[in-house]
Amino acid sequence: MDVMDLTLIPGSRIVEVARLAFATPDVDFLCFGESDQPSPDSARQSAVQALADGETRYPDVRGLPALRAALATYLSRLHARPVAEGRIQVTASGMAGLSIAMAAVIRAGDRVVVHGPIWPNIPNAAHLRGAAVEQIDLDPQPDGGFRLDLDRLDSLLAGARAFILNSPGNPTGWTAEEPELRAIREICHRHGAWLISDEVYSRLVYDGRQAAPSVLDIAEPGDRIIVCNSFSKTWMMTGWRLGWLVVPDGTQEAFINIVEVSHSGVAPFVQQGGVAAVQDTRAVDEFRAYCAAGRSLAGEALAGLNGVRYRPPLGAFYAFLAVEGLRDSLDLAKKLVTRHGVAVAPGVAFGSAGEGWLRVCFAQSAPLLERAMHRLRDGLRAEIGS
Repeated sequence: MDVMDLTLIPGSRIVEVARLAFATPDVDFLCFGESDQPSPDSARQSAVQALADGETRYPDVRGLPALRAALATYLSRLHARPVAEGRIQVTASGMAGLSIAMAAVIRAGDRVVVHGPIWPNIPNAAHLRGAAVEQIDLDPQPDGGFRLDLDRLDSLLAGARAFILNSPGNPTGWTAEEPELRAIREICHRHGAWLISDEVYSRLVYDGRQAAPSVLDIAEPGDRIIVCNSFSKTWMMTGWRLGWLVVPDGTQEAFINIVEVSHSGVAPFVQQGGVAAVQDTRAVDEFRAYCAAGRSLAGEALAGLNGVRYRPPLGAFYAFLAVEGLRDSLDLAKKLVTRHGVAVAPGVAFGSAGEGWLRVCFAQSAPLLERAMHRLRDGLRAEIGS
């Protein structure tokens, strides 16, 4: 069969590195956006009990009432404005939520704006909808941070259907503050563009706040704003494939119908694990502290490396480091696997704006991270002469 008959999108460069690492003995994995910590005991026990109780039948497509209520309470306590239970739509993962949001608002030929460097699934999902994707690259700052050019965003959004925001961001850790979010909301409103806000790292911030600024702090219920979130990062539940959307008031039925034809809901025993996780505040605090310790270890290991520019991120759990003169981050990432026993994500995996950078996941145990960062440090010195 001719594969050209199929819809094709670029393969993941992260997976390319990971496959090489799986085939190479004794490699430390820092390339995936995943912690080595298990899911909370509370979630696992609740799911096991739900299985024992026979909660294996077709679910309510909207999500279990208990989970929707728990999420509405959680979000209303966390953010400045209340979120009604009726606006919650449970999805089979955060990525499924993003895809459903795009299915709801994006049509073939629409123009969609994203900011980069960006997780490649986001623009690829827009391409699958037949959209033309335009990227506004975050501006690297001298201190290693990033800035979104709001004037350029304003220009790009003229005639666009949607802007997809990811804050805190993967891979950069860039985190929009409330004044920026208000400006983004106003720009989208003025141009009639939808705002799809990916907030899966919202609880992983390192300045003492319980959460990063969110559009839920400032949005009205009827705004053309969809917020996507997931259990994967905050609660270490990557394999559970459980997420949710907060949708505009009055649009619930449209989203229910899209979920029905997309994946027809989420397994009830998985959702029961989600109910327990949302109520487990200690798990969130402990994981944030765990990531903060990894962030410190990564910073110590990267300090003083000639030719490497790095600033600890404000949010998420990645070290995103610029390597002076690097033109082929995929090649370097492969050499780090085969010659030095450490797998990191090449910056080019996150688009052209990421070329010259490497992404390291620091949400790992101290023994693993110390060994892996030692290998990375030695590898960078050997390969780039830092």
